[in-house]
Amino acid sequence: MVDKKHTKSRRELLTALGAAGITGLAGCSGGDGSGGEAATDTADGGAADGTATGSDGGSGTDSVTAAWVYNSEVGDLGWSWAHNEGRKAVAVEYDWLETEYTEAVAPADSERVFEQYAQGDADIIFGCTFEYQDPMASVAEQYPDTYFEHNTGYLTMENMGRYMGRIYQPRYLAGQAAGTVTETDTLGYVAAFPIPEVIRGINAYALGAASVNDSATLKVRWTNSWFDPPTESEAANALLDEDVDVMAQHQDSPAALRAAADAGIWATGYDAPMGDIAGENYLTSPIWHWEEFYGPTIESVRDGTWESDAYWGGIESGICSLDDWGPEVPQEAKDTVSEARSAMLDGDLDVWTGSAFEGEGDEFLFQEMSSYVDAVEGEVPS
Repeated sequence: MVDKKHTKSRRELLTALGAAGITGLAGCSGGDGSGGEAATDTADGGAADGTATGSDGGSGTDSVTAAWVYNSEVGDLGWSWAHNEGRKAVAVEYDWLETEYTEAVAPADSERVFEQYAQGDADIIFGCTFEYQDPMASVAEQYPDTYFEHNTGYLTMENMGRYMGRIYQPRYLAGQAAGTVTETDTLGYVAAFPIPEVIRGINAYALGAASVNDSATLKVRWTNSWFDPPTESEAANALLDEDVDVMAQHQDSPAALRAAADAGIWATGYDAPMGDIAGENYLTSPIWHWEEFYGPTIESVRDGTWESDAYWGGIESGICSLDDWGPEVPQEAKDTVSEARSAMLDGDLDVWTGSAFEGEGDEFLFQEMSSYVDAVEGEVPS
């Protein structure tokens, strides 16, 4: 089920797949941390000979130093873990690349960390949570010869781009699997903040379920936190009391998935493969492959072709996909999702067709979606 490819240049990928019209708010799955320790990781064999010249507006460089800043610990098996896996992948792939990272950086402390990297030898800096947007923009303005990339936000500058993936596509496919296996026709979803990014995922999941089971409904519980395992477990347990028999989540920990698996119902994770946690109750998870963005982006820094733009690739780019199936998932669900995924890749299936959001452009989908589709119970909190 995992679908990864790395065949296009950054220029091709970001021009063809980037949503240039996206100009608004998006969220991020990550935890609230306090300033952490920086770490360095060099590819096997070390960096290639040559001194990095920094971001010089297009002349290229023999070697590149890239830095990542995360707002939660990389061992959380969630958002920061997935980004760090992308970092590690490119560190291994390129012998001329040196990577550094700092984890558990609170947004309030991020400007200091960005500035330290910019003052040092970093050619490009990646900020991996929405709350880093304004601090990164402030530092980018002060250091025009360093490149910056912000994850999930809407601001761009001459030396600052932005990037996200259409995770709502694998969410839709996971919803199809949920709609196929449910026996109570009641699905549960533990969600972080009521912002467009999270609402997109909820709606896509519900639409996927409804596409194969018109009796399926989705119940949502909000935690108002990216990372709070006790509250996530509490929300999941509240959904279990309402006869939910498939659980989904948009959180930075596997707490909701674990609660579902412990209760003996189907469990769907997010960000990372979580089959080892849920065992026989595992359905699947929408997951990230951030190296599909990081690789071409870092290559463009080295060859002097980096440009500030907006990236919003989908499953066709390899940046997001479904994890492997759990051991007990019925063949009917696998076949249904496989057919839909093929149609999606061929351009014959659009998640929003037939919904209230059919025909809406990327700007609306990215920053303005604020209401539920019919298959979701209740209303989005104001």
